[in-house]
Amino acid sequence: MGRTKNSSAETTRPRIREAALRLFARHGYAAVSMRQIAKEVGVQAGTLYLYTPDKQTLLFDLMQAHMQELLDAHAALPPCPGVVARLEQFTRFHIRHHAARADAVFVSYMELRNLEPANFAAIEAMRRTYEDRLEAILRDGLTQGSLHVPDTKLATLALIAMLTGVNTWYREGGRLSLATVEGIYWDMVRRAVGAG
Repeated sequence: MGRTKNSSAETTRPRIREAALRLFARHGYAAVSMRQIAKEVGVQAGTLYLYTPDKQTLLFDLMQAHMQELLDAHAALPPCPGVVARLEQFTRFHIRHHAARADAVFVSYMELRNLEPANFAAIEAMRRTYEDRLEAILRDGLTQGSLHVPDTKLATLALIAMLTGVNTWYREGGRLSLATVEGIYWDMVRRAVGAG
């Protein structure tokens, strides 16, 4: 099987990444071969190595791109006055952003165990950066007396796990709209941290 007609680096590279992400999410990183990815894209297996040195690098690149997109999108949010407003913004952003990227979220959480140590450390550092942004909101609220949590780190991890969990059950076109889910989850988050 040769290169598909009109194939180029500009179109092949994203197609490889999309195919790998989809296959990793459906079957798991360990169960997917470079040959399967190549077949999905419609190129010879050897062609993949023009775009990535190996499957580990491909996994890392997918996870790193997901985390960088998350950090950039969050950083681009408009400033919010007040701790409670910032927390609501974070809650709604997290749900909305992740709901639109189900495969990337699944791979980023479930395939951490398959990263080599240096790659794992890099992704964990990016995750901590994102977690630190939520924890900063909680600390500010604790300092100001507008939020009440016994431990900001533990509350951060619990809230992110709860918000990310939406991806395990939410389906567009289901009983609840995403906006309704955001509102319900915001109410739960608000109560969990003792916001007025």
